[in-house]
Amino acid sequence: MADRYLHFTGTAPGRFLTRRLGLPQPAHLRRWSPRTPTLDGPVLHLTAGDSTVTEELAALLAATGLDVTERATRADRAERPAGIVLDATAVVTPGGLAGVHAALHPVIRSLAPGGRVVVLGVRPSADDHHQAAAQQALEGFVRSLGKEIGRGATVQLLRIDPEGVAGAESTLRFLLSPRSAYVSGQVIELTAAAPAPVADWAAPLAGRTALVTGAARGIGASVASVLARDGARVICLDVPQARDELARTADALGATALPLDITAPDAAERIAAALPDGLDVLVHNAGITRDRRLANMPADRWAPVLDVNLDSVLRTTDALLAAGTVNRGGRIVATASIAGIAGNNGQTNYAASKAGIIGLVRALAPRAAADHGVTVNAVAPGFIETKMTAAVPLLIREAGRRMNSLGQGGLPVDVAETTAWFAQPASTAVNGQVVRVCGQSLLGA
Repeated sequence: MADRYLHFTGTAPGRFLTRRLGLPQPAHLRRWSPRTPTLDGPVLHLTAGDSTVTEELAALLAATGLDVTERATRADRAERPAGIVLDATAVVTPGGLAGVHAALHPVIRSLAPGGRVVVLGVRPSADDHHQAAAQQALEGFVRSLGKEIGRGATVQLLRIDPEGVAGAESTLRFLLSPRSAYVSGQVIELTAAAPAPVADWAAPLAGRTALVTGAARGIGASVASVLARDGARVICLDVPQARDELARTADALGATALPLDITAPDAAERIAAALPDGLDVLVHNAGITRDRRLANMPADRWAPVLDVNLDSVLRTTDALLAAGTVNRGGRIVATASIAGIAGNNGQTNYAASKAGIIGLVRALAPRAAADHGVTVNAVAPGFIETKMTAAVPLLIREAGRRMNSLGQGGLPVDVAETTAWFAQPASTAVNGQVVRVCGQSLLGA
C-alpha cells in the first residue's frame, strides 16, 4: 500500500503544512538502483585518538571505490560529504570521548541528506572496565545521534577486530551505500575471520547457490530477486498451495521453484535431494502469524506459528548442516523481527518464535563457523510495507510507519539488501549478528 503521507510531505504544500503544524517530515530514501549504485559524494575519514588501524582502514576505504578524504575542510565546500567514518577504536577512557565530539561536532551539519555516519569501535573488554565504559558509551552516542540526525541519514556503530580489519570491507561497502537505506542505529560486531575474495563486486554471489523459503511473495520474493541480481543461482521454496505464484516468481528471476512445506518431516531430505552439489546460502524467510491475545489464543493458533517460524528452522538447519548440504563458506540467514526484541500486543506466539530465532543465531553461530565453516546471522524487520501490513487498521499502520527515526515504513527490498550482505562470501567476519531493518524503530533496543 502506498504511503500517502510520505508522498504528501514530498510536495511543496505538504512541506509547508507539516512544518507549520510540527508534524513528522520523513525524507525520501535513496535506495540502490542501476542508476544510483553508490552514494553521491565523498566520504570523510576522521579519527578520535591515536588509532592503531588508521592506515589499514584508509586502505580499506580506498578499496571500496568511494572518494575518501581526511580533510575536514572538504565539508565546507560545495560538495557535502555523503558519508563520515569516524575511527574511535582508540577511545579507551571516558575522557577520550571528547575526541568523538571534537571530530563530529564541526562536520555533522554538513552531511548530505541521506548520508551515512559509521563510527568504528572495538568490543568492550572484560578485563578493562575503563575501556569497556568508553566503548559502550559509543553505543548510546550512536543510537542517540541516529534519532536526531534527520534528513534520511543513518548512523551505525561497527565494532571491528584490530587483528582482522580486512574483514570489514563488505560491511563498510553495505553501510556506506544506498543498500542500507532503512538500517540505522545498529551495533554490528565483526570477528577477525579473513574474508573470501570477491572477483566482481557487482555480482558478489556469482557461482553460489541460494535457497529462499517463503519465496512466493512479499519479502521472500524480494530476497530471491536481490540474490539473483547479485549473481546467485536461486531456488525459491514455498508451500504447495502457493505453487502458481511461486512458479511466476521463479520464472521472472530465472530461478527454480521448489514447492515444499518446510514443516514436513522430510523437508531437509527433499531439499538435499534437489541440491546434489550443495547449498551456499540458506535463507529462512518462511513465516506466519496467528494473532490473538494469550487469554483468547487456543493451542491450534499457537502451535503452527512456533512450528513454521522456529521449529522448522531448527530442524532443517540441523539436518542440512549434519548432511553437509550447506557447503563450507556457506551462509545461513534467518528472519527474526522487532516483535521478538520488543514484544507486541496480541503476538505472544509470533514474538516467542522470533525471539527464539535470535537465540538460535547467537548459540549456533560460533559452532557452525568452527565445525562447518558457515556463518549464521539474522535480519529483524520492523514495519515493512507488505500486503500483511496493508491490512493493519489505519491508525496502527500510521503509528508503525512513523515510530522510527526515518519516519516511514521500510520496503521488502530493504530486508533483501541486508540479507544479501550477510550472504556475500566476503562477509565471513559477520557472524552471530541480528541486524534490525526498521529505520531505528523507537521500540526495543
